[in-house]
Amino acid sequence: MAQAAPQFLTVGTGKAARRIAVLHRPGSGPGVLFLSGYRSDMRGSKAEALDAWAARSGRAFTRFDYSGHGEAGGRFEEGTIGRWFEEAQAVFSTYASGPTIVVGSSMGGWLALLLARARLKAGRPLAGLVLIAPAPDFTEDLMWARMPDDVRATLMTEGVYLQPTPYAPEPYPITRALIEDGRNHLLLGGPIETGCHVEILQGLADEDVPWSHALRLVDRLATDDVVLSLVKNAGHRLARPEDLERMIGAVEAISAV
Repeated sequence: MAQAAPQFLTVGTGKAARRIAVLHRPGSGPGVLFLSGYRSDMRGSKAEALDAWAARSGRAFTRFDYSGHGEAGGRFEEGTIGRWFEEAQAVFSTYASGPTIVVGSSMGGWLALLLARARLKAGRPLAGLVLIAPAPDFTEDLMWARMPDDVRATLMTEGVYLQPTPYAPEPYPITRALIEDGRNHLLLGGPIETGCHVEILQGLADEDVPWSHALRLVDRLATDDVVLSLVKNAGHRLARPEDLERMIGAVEAISAV
């Protein structure tokens, strides 16, 4: 079966403009917006599972590629949390026409929390959040804090460090701009208010985002209704069939509230 062709949304102006690739399925609400992880794209297994569910249930569903990812324009090395958050906001404003549940995976969980906070501040809170191995503040707590001194020195002097990864044959470029901009969007230093119900799925065998990180997030979500599900023997991706069923079940649980 041929893949659906994406629509393109221009975000930013002048030299900062970039074309974001979007796949949108019209349907009933509450709609679902999927925010993928760092170096992931909108055609991954979690996004595909949600799209199949949306097709079966007649629900509106939107997914997209951040700049430098997948089918979007731009260079990955130019990406920052602020830049990708701007893109998430633009996609939300363009395609979310009513109550919306945002599903965020890994870095997408950080962006989902930022989006929820912005929507609450504007007086239009989200219908709910589903966070899968959420990684708020990962640039500081899970990258910078773990880097040896020599890697930090390379990053600061050369502007980029090429980090080997088990998820791809080529290393991930971590830029100084990513680390420094991330500090403008940190959340875990104080209370986080989303104004909506939050479901969190976290693998106990996750080596990239440890389960203790999810517990710290729950502690910061002090005023929200939060359900944390710890999945034994599950790693970071949470993309096994049973994990995908849990994700869809979490979306349906919020829809029923």
